[in-house]
Amino acid sequence: MIPETTDPIMLSALEHYAYCPRQCALIHVEQVWSENLYTMRGRDVHERVDEISGHELAGVRFERALPIWCRRLNLTGKADLVEFHGDVPYPVEYKSGSHRKGTPETIQLCAQALCLEEMFGVPVEKGALYWHGSRERREVVFTHDMREHVEALVADVRDMLEKRIVPPPVNDKRCEDCSLKESCLPTVVAERQRFHRAAGSLFEM
Repeated sequence: MIPETTDPIMLSALEHYAYCPRQCALIHVEQVWSENLYTMRGRDVHERVDEISGHELAGVRFERALPIWCRRLNLTGKADLVEFHGDVPYPVEYKSGSHRKGTPETIQLCAQALCLEEMFGVPVEKGALYWHGSRERREVVFTHDMREHVEALVADVRDMLEKRIVPPPVNDKRCEDCSLKESCLPTVVAERQRFHRAAGSLFEM
C-alpha cells in the first residue's frame, strides 16, 4: 500500500521519465523549467484545451481539462479531452508538432486510462493521441503489457522522487531539442564522467 502522506505523482512526470529520466528529475525534483520553441508550441496547444468545459454531440459527451486521479497508484493530473461513449471514457491527449514514433506519449495516455478506470469503474480499453501540427489522430489500444509497463514506470518515478535522485545525462539525440539543455549540460557532465572513468582506469591493476 502507498502511504497516504506520499505526494501524488503528476501524470506528466511519467511522460517526462519515459522520454528521459534526467529531464523528469530536473523538472520534478529540482523544479527546473525552461522554454524553447517546442515547449511554447505545446503550451499554446494546451491553452486551447485547458479550460474546463463540456458539451455533447451526436450522443458523445466531451469533457475538456478533466481532473483525474488514481488512488491505487497515487497519480493525479488533468486529461486534455475525455470523450464519453455512453458510460465508457475515451481519453484524447493533445500534442504539438507532428506524429512521431516513440512511447512517452502512449505512457501518459495509458496512465490516464488507469485513472479513468478507477474513477468510473469501467474498463477503458483505448484512447487516442492527436498531433496538432499535422492534424493526425491515432488510436491507442491499452494492452496488458503496456499497463504493466506504466505501473513499473510509476514505481521508478516514485522511487526517484522520494530519494530525490537526479540521474546522469543521456547525451544523445534526445538532448538536441530539449528545453532543459542549458540546465542539464549533457555534453559537459558526460565529458566529466568520461574523464573520471578514464582517470580511474589508470590505477586499475
